[in-house]
Amino acid sequence: MKLEKILNKSLRLCKLQVRYQHNQPVQNVNQARVSMPSCDFVPKPYQGISAEAAKTVRQYNINPALFTFYKNPVFIYKGHMQWLWDTNGKRYLDCFGGIVTISAGHCHPAVVGAAEKQLNDLWHTTNIYLHPTLHQYASELVAKLPGDLKVVYFTNSGSEANDLAMFMARMYTGTFEIIGLRNAYHGASPYLMGLTALGTWRYNVPTGFGIHQTMNPDPYRGVWGGSHCRDSPVQTTRTCDCPADKCLATDLYIDQLQDVLSYSMPKGRAGCFFAESMQGVGGTVQFTKGYLKRAFEMIREKGGLCISDEVQTGFGRTGTHFWGFEGHDVIPDIVTMAKGMGNGFPLAAVVTTPAVAKKMSEALHFNTFGGNPLSCAVGSAVLKVIEEENLQKNCHVIGTYFLTELAKLRDEFEVVGDVRGKGLMIGVEMVTDKESKTPLPAEHFANIWERTKDLGVLLGKGGFFGNVLRIKPPMCITKADVDFTLDVIRQSLVGYEKGIKSN
Repeated sequence: MKLEKILNKSLRLCKLQVRYQHNQPVQNVNQARVSMPSCDFVPKPYQGISAEAAKTVRQYNINPALFTFYKNPVFIYKGHMQWLWDTNGKRYLDCFGGIVTISAGHCHPAVVGAAEKQLNDLWHTTNIYLHPTLHQYASELVAKLPGDLKVVYFTNSGSEANDLAMFMARMYTGTFEIIGLRNAYHGASPYLMGLTALGTWRYNVPTGFGIHQTMNPDPYRGVWGGSHCRDSPVQTTRTCDCPADKCLATDLYIDQLQDVLSYSMPKGRAGCFFAESMQGVGGTVQFTKGYLKRAFEMIREKGGLCISDEVQTGFGRTGTHFWGFEGHDVIPDIVTMAKGMGNGFPLAAVVTTPAVAKKMSEALHFNTFGGNPLSCAVGSAVLKVIEEENLQKNCHVIGTYFLTELAKLRDEFEVVGDVRGKGLMIGVEMVTDKESKTPLPAEHFANIWERTKDLGVLLGKGGFFGNVLRIKPPMCITKADVDFTLDVIRQSLVGYEKGIKSN
């Protein structure tokens, strides 16, 4: 009864219209003014459940393990392109893109229009019948992939896609053992928990049978690597013995992979090697140059398949290529994708070769909602927007500018240990000092992170230590948005340093 009263009161109170802030300067705790780029879109006044009531519902009726960003959580109700509004009308620049999921932009008119049209035609029917959108979208999607990657299995989420990819590899090769990378995240389902090599995402239950992790080829925190070792506009400041044209660290990490094959695999064989093109949840970690290509070659020599997890790095986000794996000069045997694929709509897929797909036809395989008419109409519209609005190029141009300017902040502030990434897949690692690279403690990181939110920019966080600012905005952001974000991050760092000195 208490919850019901709170909800009813909330709905009555929220019928009062809120006066919205529009293109107003945002103030930080020191009253310094930051110019937020203008936006012509004005949302309608919010009418609905109050923040107080929402917190009550979250406390009693929603998954208790579902964490909330920020000490004072934002209560978002409206999105438009790169912008979000809370229920009080405050506007935020979304630099996390719904966890690297908004590609075209929040509520992009073309995507909304495609969804509305399909809603009026056909929401859903089983795929044992023919319907137009499934076949149109499948042909458009495989046209974006190189080589013999021509057969699509539609699913609803990245975890579901990665589950299926693991199963495919084991079925096709007849080898149960799988190799992944430490610090990788591929999902948290019971089947995938063993492949995800981040202890914070794993429960104390039997998992990971047949899965082995090799050393992560990280030029910043890894055993080897440094300033010549990654494919990024910005290199780590860590010293490196590698010449500019060859990454010697890759040789050493490949030796580690060979050790896993030799000591842990039956007769040195692996069913597959599973890797992100750039580690997302792990903190936007890039591999040493040439590592992925050599790893793929080694696995294939042993009869295994190579799987690229493009859930976060696909659809042009890395800028130079449509798929992250293309930046490594490889063609996988299986590709998984989700997130930006549907611009926030539940849509994912596994794409593989006819040979692998043929093995999977030995038994029935079916997905009730995967490839339904509505999701395929949305996916097709997203592909069209990415192409027509040159969003991949925007990722490259704007992302490169973003990274080079963030590198200046790294050089200015002791707590900024590393800046890395490609396109609009960016990470900023925070440390106590550059020499030790000790991860910035959670309460200190939160101090900076909260300031950026209060100033109007929403950033993600990640990495094994939770000390990496994850910057993965909608792919439509502008240079003015980047300048605003840089200003906000800088002010947050200045405020943090002043607070440390005063204490």
